[in-house]
Amino acid sequence: MQSDVIIVGAGLAGLVAAAELGDRGKSVLIVDQEGPQSLGGQAFWSLGGLFMVDTPEQRRMGIKDSHALALNDWMGSAQFDRPEDAYPRKWAEAYLDFAAGEMRPWLHAMGLRWFPVVGWAERGGGFADGHGNSVPRFHITWGTGPGVLEHFIRRCRAHAEAGLLTFKHRHRVDRIEMQNGAAVGISGKGLAEDSALRGAPTTREVTGDFRYGASSIIVASGGIGGNFELIERVWPTDRLGPMPRNMLSGVPAHVDGRMLGIAETAGGHIINKDRLWFYTEGVQNWDPIWPRHGIRILPGPSSMWFDATGQRFAPPALPGFDTNGTFKAILDSGHDYSWFVLTQKTIKKEFALSGSEQNPDFTSGKWSEVIRQRILSGTRATDPVEAFKTHGADFIVADTLDDLVLRMNALTGAPLIDGVSLRRQIAARDAQIDNPFSKDVQVSAIHAARQYRGDKLVRTAKPHKILDPANGPLIAVRLHLITRKTLGGLQTNLDSQMVGADGACVPGLFAAGEVAGFGGGGFHGYNALEGSFLGGCIFSGRAAGRSDAIG
Repeated sequence: MQSDVIIVGAGLAGLVAAAELGDRGKSVLIVDQEGPQSLGGQAFWSLGGLFMVDTPEQRRMGIKDSHALALNDWMGSAQFDRPEDAYPRKWAEAYLDFAAGEMRPWLHAMGLRWFPVVGWAERGGGFADGHGNSVPRFHITWGTGPGVLEHFIRRCRAHAEAGLLTFKHRHRVDRIEMQNGAAVGISGKGLAEDSALRGAPTTREVTGDFRYGASSIIVASGGIGGNFELIERVWPTDRLGPMPRNMLSGVPAHVDGRMLGIAETAGGHIINKDRLWFYTEGVQNWDPIWPRHGIRILPGPSSMWFDATGQRFAPPALPGFDTNGTFKAILDSGHDYSWFVLTQKTIKKEFALSGSEQNPDFTSGKWSEVIRQRILSGTRATDPVEAFKTHGADFIVADTLDDLVLRMNALTGAPLIDGVSLRRQIAARDAQIDNPFSKDVQVSAIHAARQYRGDKLVRTAKPHKILDPANGPLIAVRLHLITRKTLGGLQTNLDSQMVGADGACVPGLFAAGEVAGFGGGGFHGYNALEGSFLGGCIFSGRAAGRSDAIG
């Protein structure tokens, strides 16, 4: 089979590239090692958040955003500090131009819509010129991840019906074929059909060989979050210390990073391997689909955060503020887990679980479901959160702090938490609630968060005393470290062409999405501002599909 372009990977970036190429009349072949049930890749599991700048949704919520402010936040977060960051920096600047300009109207015209309350993710490390979002920018798509995907899948299927696009599922690429230094095709193994649920492990039984030809190959195969051996090889020991042994996986096992090495063998160049975006608030999925299946809690600002021994973390290790800073603080404690302590009032308003399947109301795109789950539920949290509270191995509910501590120590099998010390820390925090001002940084942050209308309405609980039984029951949640995104990847120029170690473009080779660090080999630098993973896949996939280098 010969086509103009072969795309390796049927995730969001690959679908966006294919849709754009089809619009140009190019013949496209998409190959993916998983079956049709996994079309859309990791985007399907996402909350559908998009980082956009100065949108109507922001302005309606009273948020004053601008390209200049977003650029300051991005660069303060990225902290680019390497010679190879030249292309990532250019990609970051180009993405911000897109996010503050054409992105929303283009997606809106395609049919995407967003929840009117803009989320305030990754609030930062404490300084205006450092890491973090100065204002809310996290736009949740109605329909969550599937709601993002459906429009690009629709466009791709239209091109397939027109004879321009062909899907080849259960095709594992083992080699990019090169001739005289230029890409000429791919080869690999066909895999046996497998009807396993989306995300579940599938057979690697080989059914035969394949070889397909094209003069342009776009690698859009995703990251390494499901491959713990590969993660260990690139782990930033110099910055974080030894890799923890007990991390959960935020992605299925087939997110294995195989194509990184295959692309590198063909002439591509991987940079920023050690830049990873893993979360600190993982809990074991009580109904798992893939190995080590973890779900991330998206916390509001009110839960008290303690290390494994019951000592409160110092700012900016606060819920929702500084992911990488908190990750290091947890590891510096000598343990690979931590604790939230909170109340039912807090979990009701502030706990969200990451992912489309954990937010059926947003995924349905129906206001009636959102109102039922989040407004008319009385003192209950959403159904998925209450299910984790009831069935989750990491959730403890108790009427008294003494009982809570007893069960926390029983869960870990070690008496690490001293009840007297924990009570003293919580009581000191509670004493700060009597006034509308406070010297406790977290309490001040809660008051500040509620100055934003969106947080006050749906995201931040009214300040209250944790030890007051009227606000109970008390809840403790053991938090695991959880893998998710790869910030580094294949180096690309702004035409999405792979750039080799010698600085020259590799003829016929392109990359998009997470395998390219979402653009350039890592346009986030060291820190993500959230909503920029789906956004980065859309932007880099579009750039590849529109690349003038694809003849």
